[in-house]
Amino acid sequence: MAGLDFKHAGKPAEQEDERTVARNTRTGLRLFAVYVLCYGGYMVLSAFRPEWMKREVLAGVNLAVTYGFGLIVAALALALVYLNRCHKN
Repeated sequence: MAGLDFKHAGKPAEQEDERTVARNTRTGLRLFAVYVLCYGGYMVLSAFRPEWMKREVLAGVNLAVTYGFGLIVAALALALVYLNRCHKN
């Protein structure tokens, strides 16, 4: 098909050394572990303390919704930390 020849795709792919890849992998796994702990807390509260999740904690919004939005914000924040940590100078 016209225009779909990828054999001559321009400049070669970037090559990173093994230490950089290993460091970035460790960073990603640590941040993932942090998020899993935060999410695990949400699941534990939902399963074992549903009455706590019903409590209003912020401007009339219950803990379940507040915690849920907090998880979204935490995911974005951790992604920014990862990008900052792995960004080449």
